Amino acid sequence: MRRSRFFVFLTSALFAVTAALTGATAAQAAESAATGYVALGDSYSSGVGAGSYISSSGDCKRSTKAYPYLWAAANSPSSFNFAACSGARTDEVLAGQLGGLGSGTGLVSISIGGNDAGFADVMTTCVLSSDSGCLDRVNTARSYVSNTLPGKLNNVYTAIRNRAPSAHVVVLGYPRFYKLGTTCLGLSQTKRSAINQASDLLNSVIAQRAAAYGFTFGDVRTTFTGHELCSGSAWLHSVNWLNIGESYHPTANGQSGGYLPVFRNAA
Repeated sequence: MRRSRFFVFLTSALFAVTAALTGATAAQAAESAATGYVALGDSYSSGVGAGSYISSSGDCKRSTKAYPYLWAAANSPSSFNFAACSGARTDEVLAGQLGGLGSGTGLVSISIGGNDAGFADVMTTCVLSSDSGCLDRVNTARSYVSNTLPGKLNNVYTAIRNRAPSAHVVVLGYPRFYKLGTTCLGLSQTKRSAINQASDLLNSVIAQRAAAYGFTFGDVRTTFTGHELCSGSAWLHSVNWLNIGESYHPTANGQSGGYLPVFRNAA
């Protein structure tokens, strides 16, 4: 009888412990799922070129068709801070975009570095100048990307990690802009090839610095393949003299079909 009671007691105790552990695990999982998402970066993250801009975002041109907004709408994070802004450079991220980060931040996305490297000026120069003028400007940008940008990225990544120590950080890159080896009005093959190679270098440097901090790099060149300018099915705006700010930015399809799948897989 005593042994029977002992086993009943032991069984009950084990059941209670198991239930407590299961409950704790479930609570931890729920707590893990209920984390905030903060979207940082430049126009490729704010959604310039995608349209449907949020009026309160002003010149930052944050779009409801940008990949951060689309991901947040589909996944309902506990909070969503959309801080990415058109034209942002690394120093501007540091100065004005990090306020939403904290101990409760579970996910961060960022695209940054293109404006630091003078992307807009590179494209303008290559559209308006000769092949040699374009190559000179591209080479200046490449030098900056190799020698100066790594330190700028380190500053941003360090600040993100310090402010959001528990966050999973996804760093998004940039697409190749042109399909080569095909007839294309506008820029010569020489210019297009130089621009693509500069984009590859930019992505390589960003990926290396992201890896050094344990961040995940999202390479969008894969999803944009077949949708570059001159492909016949572009997910990027070509030069638009009537709305110059949208030139060379992803369309709504570029955000939903190019950036969103990469971010979704990396998040």
